[in-house]
Amino acid sequence: MFLTAITRREDATREGFPFTLALLRDLERIDFTAPVTFLVGENGAGKSTLLEGIAAGMRATAAGRHDLARDPTLAAARRFANAFLFARARHAKIRLFLRAEDVFGFTGRVTDEMADLEREASEIEASMVPGYGRDLALGVVRGQRGAFVRSYGEDPDARSHGETFLALLRRRLAPGGLYFLDEPETPLSPSRVLALMVMIAESVAAGSQFVIATHSPILLAQPGASILQIEAGRVAPARWEELEHVRVTRAFLNAPERTLAQLMPRDE
Repeated sequence: MFLTAITRREDATREGFPFTLALLRDLERIDFTAPVTFLVGENGAGKSTLLEGIAAGMRATAAGRHDLARDPTLAAARRFANAFLFARARHAKIRLFLRAEDVFGFTGRVTDEMADLEREASEIEASMVPGYGRDLALGVVRGQRGAFVRSYGEDPDARSHGETFLALLRRRLAPGGLYFLDEPETPLSPSRVLALMVMIAESVAAGSQFVIATHSPILLAQPGASILQIEAGRVAPARWEELEHVRVTRAFLNAPERTLAQLMPRDE
């Protein structure tokens, strides 16, 4: 465990976005009691904004085209972070924030950096006299580009969204890290969600902590995880089998025709 609690500052503002959300306006404290904590709730409940704010407060690195401190879409997260105190049991050297939609931005950034390194190598070949110094400079640049290729392939855009997401996460997960994931199930098939659960379990065994916003009933079943449900502007612990996400999914899978018949308009 790294992050153990967040507590609102006594002089913190409650005006303006994101504090127009009931959850964030009234929130005073959240305790983190397990290595994996899930934030779950309906669309618009504020779970993603809460997650972003916590990641900003912990100064996590964003795996997207922009870093968290400068990403214009995370300005509200930075305002949230300024309103809270963050209690740590110890310091995590690796702190990563990843949204599913940021994967394309990240692969774009990797592609741009690989292209820059390729141009730099061409410039070195054209401008430097052949010899030890030229070979050394080329070796450094080509070594950096080769590291990208080994991690993300010659063409990072060639993989599917889900494959890219898992490859990126696998590359960035390291022992003793603090990870904030926003709806990581979005690009993944059910079998890939199970693969993600194994990755999380292995990372926890290596001393890592996760805070994850999700809608996935499968992911929410992660063994040993704490579930915090956001409902009616409040955060409260919840059991997996009590979640509406689980009840609705189970009802549909048990009787899809009956469930749809109750929802679909009837012919008069």
